[in-house]
Amino acid sequence: MTQALATIVKPLPEHLFIRRDLSAEMRWEAMAGQGYHTPVDRFFVRNHTHTPLIDAATWRLRLHGPGLRYPCEFGYDQVRAMPSRTMDVAIECTGNGRRFYRTQQGIHAPGMQWGLGAIGVARWRGVPLRYVLQQAGIRSDAVDLLPQGLDAPYEHHGHVRRPLPVAKAMDDVLVAYEMNGGPLPPDHGFPVRLVVPGWVGIASIKWLGDIEVATRELFSPWNTEFYPDVTTMPVKSAFELPWDARLEAGRAHILHGRSWSGNGRITRVEVSVDGGQTWRRAEHHGKHLVGAWLPWHISWAPRHVGPHLLMARATDESGHTQPPVTPHHPFGYHFDAVVQHPIQVVRG
Repeated sequence: MTQALATIVKPLPEHLFIRRDLSAEMRWEAMAGQGYHTPVDRFFVRNHTHTPLIDAATWRLRLHGPGLRYPCEFGYDQVRAMPSRTMDVAIECTGNGRRFYRTQQGIHAPGMQWGLGAIGVARWRGVPLRYVLQQAGIRSDAVDLLPQGLDAPYEHHGHVRRPLPVAKAMDDVLVAYEMNGGPLPPDHGFPVRLVVPGWVGIASIKWLGDIEVATRELFSPWNTEFYPDVTTMPVKSAFELPWDARLEAGRAHILHGRSWSGNGRITRVEVSVDGGQTWRRAEHHGKHLVGAWLPWHISWAPRHVGPHLLMARATDESGHTQPPVTPHHPFGYHFDAVVQHPIQVVRG
């Protein structure tokens, strides 16, 4: 069914990505001038091992466990023939922003030193997971699901798998087979993956092949050893600018950025161009685009040459605002503090 490939399949040009071991971080300047969705060619990649090639003709999604009345399996064409839904959803690595624990707060956090580029928003199409579970006769006493990927086992821990509560599974989770209008690319889960809105990226299992449904709480290394006690993602903001960008003094610039939260829509974004001394409200184009993330912009005409710190802070509909400092997390997760983005203002 599968054939191993070396790490990542798609090209990773340096102007779009920063290589991070077996993964790839999107450069935020790569989103400049793009539309609402992250193009596939610049969508970040988080792999535990390597991207597999999977033959859709022989692929099966197996559903089993005591939480089901009718254990069964489905082929690729069967899944595509089921009632579909299209959703704009952000997927974000749990450790996105980890390096700022060290660079801004002076405490090193172990793990991949992501900047802010382990995030992407796509238009996903697939089958609501609740429909698939209903076809398998999910029982009223079902508690947890354990979706499992078909990529190579990770060290001695086995295949990537992370429990998902039935309540979330029956709410808004998608069994996705399309991304931005085309079949899922290999690096992003072909032939089928989960898309779990608002939750940490590890919940959105790629290369989905197996779902166990249990009548008890389930555990795996991916909710005990690696990603304990994390579900929804916090508020973050990023500028669509290179790190240490150079902007000319004495002329007007439009600074663009995006903000997002796993806890709801973004309701307000404020920007500082003087390291947090003063703040101005950013402009955006209304609520019809703010479900997955909110693109925003603000004008600025710098007068003084030299180093500047740009900062953006967002507030979501649950009332959470990015703080100046994030409490230290032992695994480097959930960095939601306002990021200090350095630039240089130069003479025109």
